[in-house]
Amino acid sequence: MRTLRTMLLVTLSSTLIACGGSRATSSPEPDDAPPPPQVSDSGQHDPCGAAPVQDRVGRQFSDALERAIAEESDAERVRVLRPGEAATLDHRPDRLNIRLDDDNAIVDIACG
Repeated sequence: MRTLRTMLLVTLSSTLIACGGSRATSSPEPDDAPPPPQVSDSGQHDPCGAAPVQDRVGRQFSDALERAIAEESDAERVRVLRPGEAATLDHRPDRLNIRLDDDNAIVDIACG
């Protein structure tokens, strides 16, 4: 039993040394690292125009308010999401989602 334990420890130690040595030599030097990606501000952070209409959150929803939000946001599509209604799970960055609560008040306005 003692011999088996010793052989197992030697094998495990050899494996760890071999793995540790190869990892240390294969890691890139800081000078070899690729440059960080460039991020451009092309308006994609708010493609549906949700930012300018955030003041409508908390208000009672109406058809007139929906038209005003659609016009001011300049969204290509507007979707009203009521509690319990089925909705597709596809993500469309250009679509403005207006989420309502049980009392027909706007609880969230976001792209998607």
